Amino acid sequence: MRDNPVKARLARGESVFGTMMFEFLSPGLPQMLVNAGADFVFYDLEHSGFSIDDMKTQFALCRGLGLVPLARPPGKAYQYAARLLDSGAFGLLYQMVDSAEEARELVRWTRYPPRGQRGAIFGGAHDDYGGGDMGEKALKAEERTLVTVLIETEAGLANVDEIMAVDGVDVAHLGHADLSLSLGIPGQFDHPELQRGIDAIVEAAERHGKAAASLAPTPQWGYDLMERGYRMMSYSYDIGLFTESLGAGIEGLKRGKPA
Repeated sequence: MRDNPVKARLARGESVFGTMMFEFLSPGLPQMLVNAGADFVFYDLEHSGFSIDDMKTQFALCRGLGLVPLARPPGKAYQYAARLLDSGAFGLLYQMVDSAEEARELVRWTRYPPRGQRGAIFGGAHDDYGGGDMGEKALKAEERTLVTVLIETEAGLANVDEIMAVDGVDVAHLGHADLSLSLGIPGQFDHPELQRGIDAIVEAAERHGKAAASLAPTPQWGYDLMERGYRMMSYSYDIGLFTESLGAGIEGLKRGKPA
């Protein structure tokens, strides 16, 4: 089975970079992401029309490129976690994790017995259709699977220290939009309460030897979070990147000079 270099680099205290996909899929997408310098890609199945079949194809296209494919399931249910992992995802991004008890259950879905409840299929997509010892593969799968939890509710923020103490949770991911809604300050990303939450997330992650992650809609946003200790950065997302780049280009053409 292939290793997960993103998980290994985060464990060593390094920073990793990627993006998020909500809308666009093509056979050339993983190669384009690698060409752009991405270490990983999050495929979002919660807010998109992506199917498990779409993901199985994308995960296969990542083989041999060094690009780590990660996925946000459509919801928090074992069936979604199992199917995405069996299709070849190297990790999962669980939405709206509110408690340590919930986090422990989500981790269990990513582990084979006796440490968890993941059902066994070997010689399939997730282990590149290869042979080998079942026990060794089960351990390898646990070692490489990156478990990321979105802290994006008031309850999740209040319990972030306990959540990050859970064995098997690797990354705390800031969900700034949903967190602002949950805190009653929708879209007020400079609000002191949200800023305190941003710091609380990375502090809890570091206290337990874990990493903090975020979407960075702009480079300046990303710089600020990295200065505060965030080490897993998704630069924007497909819709935003396409719309902003195309809009800037068209506006520049209309004005007769770059925007």
